[in-house]
Amino acid sequence: MNIVLWTIQGLLAVIFLMAGTMKLLKPVKELSKKIGDWVNNFSTTILRAIGLTEILGALGLILPMLLKIFPILTPMAAVGLAFTMIGAMRLHINRKETKEVIVNSVLLLLTIFVIVGRLLVL
Repeated sequence: MNIVLWTIQGLLAVIFLMAGTMKLLKPVKELSKKIGDWVNNFSTTILRAIGLTEILGALGLILPMLLKIFPILTPMAAVGLAFTMIGAMRLHINRKETKEVIVNSVLLLLTIFVIVGRLLVL
């Protein structure tokens, strides 16, 4: 079970680190072309905040358990990312973007798996 959890945590960390870095560093016009015109609904500041949240969440999925410093932060980071996915799903449902909702749903389910798995293992 521990190997499965680490694998999913690593996968989620890579996904959220890449997504967050893109939102944090790329210009809005370029983001709009890469990830969709939904970014035009938000200010640059909000997009950067979402990106920073995703990066911190990605780090939180790995570092606390890896370094054995406050390992409870790992499921807490997963909770934060789960809420981020719930917000993303709401946005994409309102915009009738089915493909994005499916991707967000899968990521949400994986974060929930990490939350439950890590709380049981701790």
